[in-house]
Amino acid sequence: MFVASRMTRHPVSVTSDATIQQADRLMKKHKFHRMLVVDNGKLVGYFSDRDIMRVAPSPATTLSKFEIRSLLDKISVRDIMHEKVITVNEGATIEEAALIMYNNKVGGLPVVSDVGAVVGIITATDILKTFIKVMGLIGGKTRLTLEVDNKVGVMAEITKIFADKGINIDSFITCRHKNNRYELVVRLDDRPEGFDDVKEILEARGYKVVHTVKIG
Repeated sequence: MFVASRMTRHPVSVTSDATIQQADRLMKKHKFHRMLVVDNGKLVGYFSDRDIMRVAPSPATTLSKFEIRSLLDKISVRDIMHEKVITVNEGATIEEAALIMYNNKVGGLPVVSDVGAVVGIITATDILKTFIKVMGLIGGKTRLTLEVDNKVGVMAEITKIFADKGINIDSFITCRHKNNRYELVVRLDDRPEGFDDVKEILEARGYKVVHTVKIG
């Protein structure tokens, strides 16, 4: 899956010449903590509610409401925004986006085109939704977990065991463990007929069946 198919298009943004009072109202309206700054379709920065609080008068100020509004109208988004923004290209894979978020400890990424135009935003929630979809958790799956050696032919043999019993495999996921062994997760639609026979055959062939469960 690619970022372009999972992102939110047309994200809310402001221009760099907007006042922080305008930006603050927009953030509160949409319940945002961060907002992108876009000039002529190009991403030029971002700011957070903390950046606004940093320049706003203290609640204990003796200034009148009119004086506060007048002060805030003199400060533009350009004055508080951060120009260095971590982005992801719309053609990147979901895995690449997840790794960028993980490495940079961020919960979302602006999505840009090849020419640098902002085309969307993808968040950790979007990544989680994709994971749930890929895992087939909503539709209902039978999940079989095996412990296998990392050697040529393992996947082919396991696939053949299921095929010989007329059982279709929905998907595989592997996770590498120590000592050159893998945890292999096999997902099937529902709990097909012949499933218990397959478990016995797998164990007879030396594969350790760690866990089975129906999810969704």
